[in-house]
Amino acid sequence: MRLLAGLAAGVLVLSACGSAAVAPTASPTVAATPTPTPAPTPQLKFVFTADLKPSNEVPPITTPEASCSGKGTFTLTTTKDASGTITAANALFETDITGCPTSTAINIGHIHKGAAGVNGNVVVNSGLAAGELTLTAGAGKINKTQPVVDPALATDIIANPANYYMNWHSTLAPGGVIRGQLVKM
Repeated sequence: MRLLAGLAAGVLVLSACGSAAVAPTASPTVAATPTPTPAPTPQLKFVFTADLKPSNEVPPITTPEASCSGKGTFTLTTTKDASGTITAANALFETDITGCPTSTAINIGHIHKGAAGVNGNVVVNSGLAAGELTLTAGAGKINKTQPVVDPALATDIIANPANYYMNWHSTLAPGGVIRGQLVKM
């Protein structure tokens, strides 16, 4: 009888364990927080180069200054509003001139609007004044800043650089001695 009582007690214990089983609870779910995508930094500086040659002038230079050449860099530094529209701009002219006769005087320089082979109007003045640059052995460096460039003009130069050219003028070639179309870097 003891054996029967022990078995009955074991069955009761086992049935109690089975009936008292608690359903598993789900672990709390934590919603993933998306990583914000950073806004792209707007491009504010635009750099253009110009291969400056007397043969690019219209008409081409045939005087002794035909030996001149230069490498020009034109940089527009802009300010933009929240929509990306240019609201202000300044320009930096940097040019290395070489190969000129020692008597060459570079008097002024500009960005003109005009396609290759066509003369155009001045749209950005470098600010170089006659007598400000002295070439040494026919070479020299120009570094001039123009603090105010019309925002609409800056926008057009950035979008269409081939429609603009850099031109440096000398005493002997007042219409321009070295010229080159702008190319965006």
